[in-house]
Amino acid sequence: MRRISPVLQQDGVDSDLISLIKTILAACREISFRVSQGELAGVLGSTLGENIQGETQKKLDIIANELLKEVILETGVVKAISSEEEDDTVAGNPNGKYLVTFDPLDGSSNTDINSLIGTIFSVLPAQADKAADDAAQFLQPGTAQVAAGYVLYGPSTMLALTTGKGTRIYTLDKTYGGFLLTEEQAAIPKYTAEFAINMSNQRYWQPAMQAYIADLLKGKEGPRGKNYNMRWIAAMVGDVHRVLCRGGIFAYPRDTKDATKPDKLRLMYEANPMSFLVEQAGGASSTGYERIMDIVPTDIHQRVAVILGSKHEVDSCVAYHQR
Repeated sequence: MRRISPVLQQDGVDSDLISLIKTILAACREISFRVSQGELAGVLGSTLGENIQGETQKKLDIIANELLKEVILETGVVKAISSEEEDDTVAGNPNGKYLVTFDPLDGSSNTDINSLIGTIFSVLPAQADKAADDAAQFLQPGTAQVAAGYVLYGPSTMLALTTGKGTRIYTLDKTYGGFLLTEEQAAIPKYTAEFAINMSNQRYWQPAMQAYIADLLKGKEGPRGKNYNMRWIAAMVGDVHRVLCRGGIFAYPRDTKDATKPDKLRLMYEANPMSFLVEQAGGASSTGYERIMDIVPTDIHQRVAVILGSKHEVDSCVAYHQR
């Protein structure tokens, strides 16, 4: 089993980017330890505050955010960061080569029940013509990403990472404290009979998604001609990890539950990095109407609908939206 640095060097990844990725993972190892300690470390439960998204913050949200922000800005190669937990971007080295966006603790509502959570990150090239404190430099499409990944805190701590040369899976070896390559190339099967979606929101979905899921539920006797199983972890990192491991489709579609927030998932912190990982593993990702990574953001906290996973199934779902 190989360590991360030799694998990335083999792919011709810039040495500063390798160093940055390793720094992010150092913070994730610390988060993994805090998560594993749970109530023993006094890190469970909610704070009295809300983040910019209007969501109640968990104690671990704040801890993870501060850990990542501190170590990333200390690298000297990062011009600015943008976090789901920060109101605005945070400036770093004015001459830095990279921008980093991250969701410090995806699925944090699962912390109190000891279920799956994770950290999602994305690296973009810095723009020389913009100041370090200019949020506009982050408004790049997902196709501009030079690296993306997530660290899943589960029974074992795992990393899914891409730099545009396929998606690889690593596992944290706690005996020496580093991530070792455990899957050379994640390959999402083109066909699937498994879907992940929050069915409690069904009545709020657009007609296209209503019709698509209804046909899946009709099973073998329906128009899709086979039985489907549903899985839902309520943490994007967990559901996408299952897709990378064995295929499936994950969807968080647009709905009318809250007219001010028809879309749920953040484009920069969740949708783009996960789309990069899935596409590099042979899958597909869409809003139902357009490829997610082609979207040019208009705001750092922009939200989008997400449909991603096994290519044939994503294409089938998209076809319902284009009728």
